[in-house]
Amino acid sequence: MFLNILYAMSTGPAQQRAIPDAGVLGTRAVPRWSRPLSVATAAVFCVSTAFPVVAGLSKNTGAFPKWWGKTDVVLAFVLAMMVFATMVTAYGKISRQADDATYRAYQILTHGIFVMLVVFFLAGKRITWVNCLTGFGWRAWLLLNVLPP
Repeated sequence: MFLNILYAMSTGPAQQRAIPDAGVLGTRAVPRWSRPLSVATAAVFCVSTAFPVVAGLSKNTGAFPKWWGKTDVVLAFVLAMMVFATMVTAYGKISRQADDATYRAYQILTHGIFVMLVVFFLAGKRITWVNCLTGFGWRAWLLLNVLPP
């Protein structure tokens, strides 16, 4: 029985897309403001990622101004809301070309996990991981989950 399962797994398709009939996508009009919203979300994502980078490279986060932590939390909340708004406006309105591009981006971005392991082994002692790992973790989760399958 185990060999039958292995045979069935090896002869099946290598990867199945979550949306089998993706050609149907893109039939509804996308609002004019959805592209600027997507670009602004990407910019806020980059700015928000600077907070855990700086915290991880700092040896004394107690010397940061009091507004630093509050700004990080507010920016994280704004980022989550912008991502949610982007997902809502794009739901069911993605063309086949955009769907394929995001699938390729997803495949490339998953290599970031391996890159972080390499950074951990090469520069692990110079980075204060307790200050930045949570921030990197939820941002990576958010980025990988917002991309259409």
